[in-house]
Amino acid sequence: MGTTALTPDTFDAQVESSGVTIIDFWAGWCGPCLNFAPIYEGVAKKFPTHFFAKVDTEEFQDLAAKLGIAAIPTLMIYRDGILLFNEAGALPASELEKLLELIEGVDMNEVRTEMSGAAQS
Repeated sequence: MGTTALTPDTFDAQVESSGVTIIDFWAGWCGPCLNFAPIYEGVAKKFPTHFFAKVDTEEFQDLAAKLGIAAIPTLMIYRDGILLFNEAGALPASELEKLLELIEGVDMNEVRTEMSGAAQS
């Protein structure tokens, strides 16, 4: 399926949707971002049921600032509207694939229960 560019207008609707959304925050001047791009595209092809997106932090600086992006590349992974992973740095393909397999195995009902309990504390 490849990747899709997200904008401030499309970001919220996508991350709040059901399923897994992986977002690569990048910029054209960032060497590590450019090195990570083909890895990200390759993994996207192996996980066609997931939504792989990219946000150009140079073009959408306000969105990056709102999300607290301080270094790039940064990966965020949402599942069913809940942020499960947020970390700066490029990953090798094998590590990204393992991470996605872990995300697939997360019991989202348990996550919601834990979040609900934490909010009440």
